[in-house]
Amino acid sequence: MKKVKFIYNPNSGDRKIPRELDKIIEVYQEYNYYVVPFRLSKDRPISDAFLDIESNYDHVLISGGDGTVDLVVNTMKELDIDIPIGILPSGTANDFAKAVNLSFDPKESIERIVKSEPKKIDIGKINDKYFINVASAGMFTDVSQKINPDFKNSIGKVSYYLKGIEEALNMREFSIRITSDELIYDGNMYLMLIFNGKTAGNINLAYKAIVDDGLLDVIVIKKILLPNMLPLLKNILKGEHLEGYNEDEILYFKTSKLRIECRDDLITDIDGEKGPDFPLEIECIKDGIQLMGY
Repeated sequence: MKKVKFIYNPNSGDRKIPRELDKIIEVYQEYNYYVVPFRLSKDRPISDAFLDIESNYDHVLISGGDGTVDLVVNTMKELDIDIPIGILPSGTANDFAKAVNLSFDPKESIERIVKSEPKKIDIGKINDKYFINVASAGMFTDVSQKINPDFKNSIGKVSYYLKGIEEALNMREFSIRITSDELIYDGNMYLMLIFNGKTAGNINLAYKAIVDDGLLDVIVIKKILLPNMLPLLKNILKGEHLEGYNEDEILYFKTSKLRIECRDDLITDIDGEKGPDFPLEIECIKDGIQLMGY
């Protein structure tokens, strides 16, 4: 009988996973898997989930949002654990799960996982932290950090939109310097996003992104005059492509490695959680993890 380590965040999204535990175990047992669950909490370090990792686990199933997946992936990297992962999306946005077309139905998701072979995909690294979907800084990027968790869980995506409107009414520009083999930019910007996935807050921005090409997609929205900014924000919120904007307004390029410096007080965000301080050394880790069900 194969073994799967099941790590879940009971507070993700609408907190449905605790109600689905029996179904998850039932489906796995139908496929002759033995499930070893670990409940994430503030009282125990995530590393405790891997105390028995020498017990030959077939894969690790992670249930939560992008931040939960990041937490587990970072812990696995720290412990030098190279076991395939499966993702059962249960967060509020679940941007990465949507980018790779994962199922949100527990039964279908598990069946896809157990019937699949692991595929190597890229992850991003920003200083000493890894991310699966997006690292960002500037306007809108710390919205998730500013939302009360209970408020976010109670009204879900609406909480992001409400906080986003508040951010838009208080736009602020930041002075940055970007250095990569592809370009050097020294100037002001409102927003910067470095994608491994495709979406942020369910908005499809990095529509050219491919999760196994060894490259990150970088989008920088420069300082733009207000009459031009309003139509741009409208298009972003509608999820429309950013084609048609010139380099005086938007930078969109692919790279495997870049350095970003900021002359202002600016915090970073990694998949909805606080990221490291500037300067940032960012790179794409080619084939960084093995994903099942993709």
